[in-house]
Amino acid sequence: MRTKKLFFLLSVILTFLFLDINLASKESTLFSPDGKIRLKLTHGEKLIFEVSYKSKSIVEKSPMSFMIDSVDISNGVLVEKIQKYGKNETYNWNGVHSPAFNRCNGLRVFLKHIKSKTNYILEVRAYNNGIAFRFIAMGGDQLRVPDEATKFILPEKSIVWFHGLEGHYEDAHSHKDVTEIRDTQWVAPPMTYKLPDNLGYASITESALVNYAGMALKADGNKGFVVRLGHSHPPSYPYRLRYSKEDIKRLSIPASIKGNITTPWRIVMIGSDLNTLVNCDIINNLAVPPDKKFFPKGNKTDWIKPGRAVWKYLDGGENTLDEMKKFSKMAGELGFEHNIIEGFWRRWTDDEIKDLVNYSNQYHVGVWFWLHSKNLRDSVESRTLFEKLHKLGVSGVKIDFFDHEAKETIDQYQRLLRETAENKLLVDFHGANKPTGESRTWPNELTREGIRGMESSRLQDRATHETTLPFTRMLAGQAEYTVVHFGDRKRNTTWTHQVASAAILSAPCLTYAANPANILTNPSCEMIKSIPSIWDETIVLTPSEIGECAVYARRKGNVWFLAVMNGVNARTINLAISFLGKGEYNTLILQDEKNNPASIKVENKILRRADTITLDLVEGGGYIARFTKK
Repeated sequence: MRTKKLFFLLSVILTFLFLDINLASKESTLFSPDGKIRLKLTHGEKLIFEVSYKSKSIVEKSPMSFMIDSVDISNGVLVEKIQKYGKNETYNWNGVHSPAFNRCNGLRVFLKHIKSKTNYILEVRAYNNGIAFRFIAMGGDQLRVPDEATKFILPEKSIVWFHGLEGHYEDAHSHKDVTEIRDTQWVAPPMTYKLPDNLGYASITESALVNYAGMALKADGNKGFVVRLGHSHPPSYPYRLRYSKEDIKRLSIPASIKGNITTPWRIVMIGSDLNTLVNCDIINNLAVPPDKKFFPKGNKTDWIKPGRAVWKYLDGGENTLDEMKKFSKMAGELGFEHNIIEGFWRRWTDDEIKDLVNYSNQYHVGVWFWLHSKNLRDSVESRTLFEKLHKLGVSGVKIDFFDHEAKETIDQYQRLLRETAENKLLVDFHGANKPTGESRTWPNELTREGIRGMESSRLQDRATHETTLPFTRMLAGQAEYTVVHFGDRKRNTTWTHQVASAAILSAPCLTYAANPANILTNPSCEMIKSIPSIWDETIVLTPSEIGECAVYARRKGNVWFLAVMNGVNARTINLAISFLGKGEYNTLILQDEKNNPASIKVENKILRRADTITLDLVEGGGYIARFTKK
C-alpha cells in the first residue's frame, strides 16, 4: 500500500513538472509523462493547437472551432482558470493486450466566449502515445445545436491512408502524399499517416461518442482535414439503398442537445513505429468505464464471453433449423463459442428456438440472431424483443444497417447497448460506423463491422487490403472482418495467409467466414482451433509496413503465435523469435506450398528464442506458427 501511495505521489509531481502554463502570453503547453509528446495551446483571440513528437511536428498550428447555435465560441475567448491533473491506472481489457494502461497528463482550460458570454471547458490530455481534446459547454434546460470545424494540418511529405464515405465504413484504402489529396475529399476515421523523416506514424479518430453526432474528416486541399459532424456527411450508398429520402433529409438537420454539451474526444495517436500505434489504449482509456449495475466485474462479468463464431452466409449451407444444429455441433468440435444466425431464424417458433438453444448448449455454443436496426427504433418493441430472446436462452444479437453517424443513429446505438445489457445479450453491430470506445463502457459489445470485410465479393486485391487494415481501421478497435475463406473469396491470397488473418484481424467475437465443415477438413484445423479471440500481449514486428506486410507476435497465457500476412510483392524476411521465454518450444508451423495457393504445408519443430526464422513469402502469402513451452 505504501508503494502505491509513493507511486501516486510521484505521478502527481511529474504531472506538474510536465506542464507549462503562461496566461500572460496566452499559451499553455502540456507534455506527455515521458516528455516526448508536446501539445501546445494558444488561447487568445483564436484557439490554436499544435502537436509535436521528439520536437518534430505531428500536427502543425491548427485552428480549433467549436460552435453553438451557429456562433463560433472558439473565437474571442477569455481564460478564466486552468486546472491540472494526471491519471495513472490499469484495467482489464479484451483486445490487443491486457491489462490496458491509462497514464496521462491533463488540463482543463475554463474559457468564456466574450461576445456571447458562453462558459465552456477545453480539456486536453497528453499520453506517451498520443493526445486528445474535447469541449464541454455548460447549459441548463434549453436546447442548443453544436457543430465543429476544428482542423488538423499535417506536416509536409506525410503519406496518408484514407477512404471516403460512399461505402460508409466499408471501403478500401488509398494512400497519397498529403499535398495530393484534393479539396472536399471525405475521410472516414481513423486516418493514419506516415510522418516524414522516418519519425513514425500517427492516426486521427475520436472516442466517447455519446449524445452527439459522429465525426468524419474533410480535406481542404492544403494539408488540412476538418472535423465534420454526421448531419453534414454525404449519405452513403448503403444508407441510400435501405432508407427513404425523408430519412436522408431528417438526418441532414443538425441535432440539438439539452443541457451540457460534451463533444467526443478528438484523438491523435502517435508512435515511432507501428507496434506503438497498434498497442495504443487511448480510445478505450477515454471511454467511460462500465457501469457495475450491469457489469459487476467489468468485462470479466460472467455472461461476457469472448470467443470464436461460426457463420452460415459466405461458404454454403442451408437456411434451416437442422443445418444450424449441425453448425453448432461443428462449432463445438472446433472449440468455438458462438453460432451467428442470419434473419431466417424469424421463421421458427419459440419451441424450435428453445430446441436449437438447448442443442447448442450441449456443445457449449451460444446462439446469436440477426436483427434489422430499422425494426428496433421503438424502445418498447426492442425491449420486448430482447426480453423474449433472453428468456429463450439466446446469447446475442447481430444488429444491422445503421449506415449513418447522425446523432439520432448514435443515440440508437447507446439505447440498444443499454437494453441488451439489461437482458444479458451480447452484441455485434453491422452496417456500423467505426468504434469509439463503446466496448469499454458496454463490454457486451464484442464486435462491430464498420469495415470492408470478406462479404465484399467485388474486392479483388485482398492481399493489399488485409495488410492495410491492421494499421488503419483496426486501430479504432474491434472489427468483424469475418476472417478465413478457402474458396474464391480469398482472391490473391493463399490459404496460409487466410489462417494468419485470424490471428491478426482479431476481435473479441472472432467470426469465421469459412463453413465449419471446411475448417474441420482443412490441414489448418488444429491451428485454427487454438487461435484465441483476445490477447494478453501483442508485438508488431519490424518487417511490417502498411499495405505491404503485417507481422504479429501475440501471446495468450503461455502460448505464443507468430502470424504473417504478405501483400502483393513476394519478399524474403528474417524474423527473430526473441519474444519467446527461455527453454524449448514445441512449434506447430503452417506455411505456403509454392505454386499452390490452395494448400498448406504443416510442420512440427522444436525452436528456441535464439533461433531466427527465414520466410520466402509469395504474393499474397502467409505464415503462422504456434509456440508451446515444453
